[in-house]
Amino acid sequence: MIQIFNAFSLAFRNLFNFKILWILVWPLFVASILWLIIGEFFWIPSAEWLAEIIPFTIVKDWFDESDLLKITNSIGDVLNVIILVMLVIVTTMIITALFVMPSLIDFVAKRYYPLLDRKNGGSIIGSLFHVISAIIIFIALWSIALPFWFVGVGMLASFLAAAYLNQRLFSYDALSEHASKEELRILLRVDKLSLWGLGLLTGFVQFIPFLNLFAPTLTALAFIHFELARLENFRHKSNFNSSRK
Repeated sequence: MIQIFNAFSLAFRNLFNFKILWILVWPLFVASILWLIIGEFFWIPSAEWLAEIIPFTIVKDWFDESDLLKITNSIGDVLNVIILVMLVIVTTMIITALFVMPSLIDFVAKRYYPLLDRKNGGSIIGSLFHVISAIIIFIALWSIALPFWFVGVGMLASFLAAAYLNQRLFSYDALSEHASKEELRILLRVDKLSLWGLGLLTGFVQFIPFLNLFAPTLTALAFIHFELARLENFRHKSNFNSSRK
């Protein structure tokens, strides 16, 4: 648990570095432009579709109680905004995983783990496999959860989906440059509970307004810190055990 919070706190501190701020901004900008363009064509149809599949009376009562109808003109608009924000965040995370991780890994490794050897056990195919599988399962979980969002259960399911996406999307890439193939296999197989714990913690940030804009880069940095620390400890233990033989 301490390692999880250490990784998260270091990642949060790194966000204020000028280089990291630029890395944070451009994936978010690209994802926002992409979904705003798509939303221009699908905004109304998606609202109508969602209104049909969600229990309308329950949703309407919930909105009346929270006075959210004063902010928006229709439930469909609110749902579209929620979906748009989540799509932007998830797309930013995917862009970060595919294109930004090497820069973030280099940033963290040089400052915190300069003596950690790079064994390049990961591969592009392995990275793509983790990204694609994470996206497919995340979309499936979100699709199931969406109709129940306004009755509480859906929000919990979406939170778990975000946790899964985080740990699946970033754990492999965080280790790929420094771990050997054998180290990758072992570290991704063990301590799953800690990976889920960090996934849940970073997933929680995705549901906090404004802070969720920082979530993709924060999540990537947190997993890099966490995984490189695990790798360093693993090698220390391995070397210690070898020296005792």
